[in-house]
Amino acid sequence: MKNIIKFFVVSYLLLINDANSQQMVQNINDVYKLKENKTLFIDRPLKDLLKEIRPEIKTAHVFNEDYFVFIFKFTTIEQQRQDQGSFLERVALFVYVKDSIPWGWKEKPKGTELNWTSDDVQKFGNFIVTNVSVVYPKQD
Repeated sequence: MKNIIKFFVVSYLLLINDANSQQMVQNINDVYKLKENKTLFIDRPLKDLLKEIRPEIKTAHVFNEDYFVFIFKFTTIEQQRQDQGSFLERVALFVYVKDSIPWGWKEKPKGTELNWTSDDVQKFGNFIVTNVSVVYPKQD
């Protein structure tokens, strides 16, 4: 009987702990934590990294030249064009992946080609991360 009670108590505590676990990036100030902990994400699916980010990613730029990289930003295209947002909000998260990224420019509605959506998370979530970097904008 004691073993059964212990089992249920431990199970309950594990469930509570899992439900209360926090994402690594609670706000944009925490983005640097992804770079500091990049070994947790390398050779893992992109979706694992994205689960650790609480602030909304608003845009993604994609490069498929010598390397394959997503550049995630927390500001809209309009905010980026007008240099709006605080210094921290204009941070860029570079996530390098193993394979070429079929972004599908023509399939996205005109004017929203760079918007990051939940469909993009589904489409690219299984891409394997090879590196993570964080770039802050130049301060004037």
